[in-house]
Amino acid sequence: MMESLLIANRGEIARRIVRTAKTLGIRTIAVHSEADVGLPFVAEADEAVAIGSPPARESYLSQDRILDAARKTGAAAIHPGYGFLSENADFAEAVESAGMIWVGAPPAAIRAMGLKDAAKQLMQATGVPVTPGYMGMDQSDERLAAEAEATGFPVLIKAVAGGGGKGMRRVDRSEEFAELLASCRREAASSFGDERVLIERYIANPRHIEVQVFADRFGNCVHLFERDCSLQRRHQKVIEEAPAPGLDAITRAAICDAAVKAAKAVNYVGAGTIEFIADASEGLRPDRIWFMEMNTRLQVEHPVTEAITGEDLVLWQLKVAAGEPLPKEQDEITMKGWAFEARLYAENPAAGYLPSIGRLDHLRLPQNVRVDSGVEEGNEITAFYDPMIAKIIAHGLNREVALSILAKACESIEVWPVKSNAGLLARIASDPDFRAAKVDTGFLDRHGETLLAKEPDETTIDKAVTRLTATDATDPWTALAGLRISGTSDCRTRVRVGDHLYWGRVRLGLETNAVKSGETIVLFDAGNAWPICLPVASEVEAHQGASDGAILSPMPGLIISVDVAEGDHVAKGDRLLTVEAMKMEHTLRAPFDGIVQKLPVSAGARVSENQLVVSVVKEQE
Repeated sequence: MMESLLIANRGEIARRIVRTAKTLGIRTIAVHSEADVGLPFVAEADEAVAIGSPPARESYLSQDRILDAARKTGAAAIHPGYGFLSENADFAEAVESAGMIWVGAPPAAIRAMGLKDAAKQLMQATGVPVTPGYMGMDQSDERLAAEAEATGFPVLIKAVAGGGGKGMRRVDRSEEFAELLASCRREAASSFGDERVLIERYIANPRHIEVQVFADRFGNCVHLFERDCSLQRRHQKVIEEAPAPGLDAITRAAICDAAVKAAKAVNYVGAGTIEFIADASEGLRPDRIWFMEMNTRLQVEHPVTEAITGEDLVLWQLKVAAGEPLPKEQDEITMKGWAFEARLYAENPAAGYLPSIGRLDHLRLPQNVRVDSGVEEGNEITAFYDPMIAKIIAHGLNREVALSILAKACESIEVWPVKSNAGLLARIASDPDFRAAKVDTGFLDRHGETLLAKEPDETTIDKAVTRLTATDATDPWTALAGLRISGTSDCRTRVRVGDHLYWGRVRLGLETNAVKSGETIVLFDAGNAWPICLPVASEVEAHQGASDGAILSPMPGLIISVDVAEGDHVAKGDRLLTVEAMKMEHTLRAPFDGIVQKLPVSAGARVSENQLVVSVVKEQE
């Protein structure tokens, strides 16, 4: 076993690797950017080296700086984690040329699976089923259009070097093909420096199923069953589970055997994932599941595989990299129970999943489940890296039990003032369709509106208002409560909860899941965080008779268009104005039929988060 290990990654990934390496007595070395100096992974490693400024290209993607840190600290091996340089064949070769152990796939295997078209051609030759389509060298507009017609619409145009949903376009009709092809090529060239594309049949009800494989240097290769990663938004995974629901023994054997065959075809070594796309319109069948791509690294969602098999996959990686055989043979690997992983992100689902940055002034993560997190209370979520706060992993005897554990865990999460998707995760885990395994990659698109956070009921708000009014009895807006010897107060006070103003009845002596953060009381309800604030006088005035028609800016940004004027009649859903932030546009619409009463902003104005931008009142009947 290697004596020392440099981890060329950050956050929860680095913490995860440190945890296993220490059980083997390996000295761990962290590298970090200037932005990450205060994060837990830096403190938990035996040694830490600063390698550059916050932008990833100047730190975590700098091969020279990482190799220099490895040499200076005497690292015997480098583990790239997942993401960043984990699938960079040139870096893998550089590590080995420097005389260090590369804890990852062989460079040749990384290259073989790195381009989607070449990988599919190899799999086709090996006998692994691939999605019908075109993967040829002729990239002329005419040839690609003809192949799309032959495949049959709808089709997907995909960048051969793509990933993460970039360089991908769905084409429903031949008339759209030329325009969408040009758009896809531009994005592929910009994102990957390679404008080449392939054509695939579009699967109407797709399931994303992947198989965990592992191989050693002695020719042994096994699978550790499958994971279902179908619950996605914008081609990014949200909740993963293992095993895949609805997969019978025959179909499981077919895709797992195909995965092992794929790994052997490239003389694979280490941990890898073979991803398949399944047409689930008639259930999961071997003849409707096709190879999509291979990730030549450990995956973010590997904990669900660890949960159902009881194996430590990082430990397996380190043993294989050290030249040892696989810890177990295929017939020794068993599956027990069901597991889910929910990705807790710093983002606002109600604002199109806009990332949220800032200091985690208040952070409470679930107890009694596995939590892999790269941050702790007081740390910063910056704009430089992936906005993941934590991974919540729940394991139970069966799918229903594991889902219930996951839902309860996500409901207990408290994050403030950074926004998170905890409430969304909790609602997904409790959704009847998801619990019935009626899921494909379009699940969130279909259920998005019903899964968005609903504001707490008045009883819950009343309990939190008690805390608010108790904090400042001298303020004229809070000092409105009377007192009785018994019972509750008759008085109600105006408070803002989330985006709306409420009359809250003050109830004395009731407890609620609320905390004070600065001058704000924050009510935590089923994973959601609701700031309960005292409105300024102008807001109160704007809301007299407004029936909750206050429209607040969901984020700091720029008003790029105003589509109404004071006094205009609007219908529910009408566009009122548009805010732009972080190169994303967010349209604010009328909550009901009514009249625009207040419009304190104009096009070109900059607004802050939760600033009142327009109010609508219902017409008098």
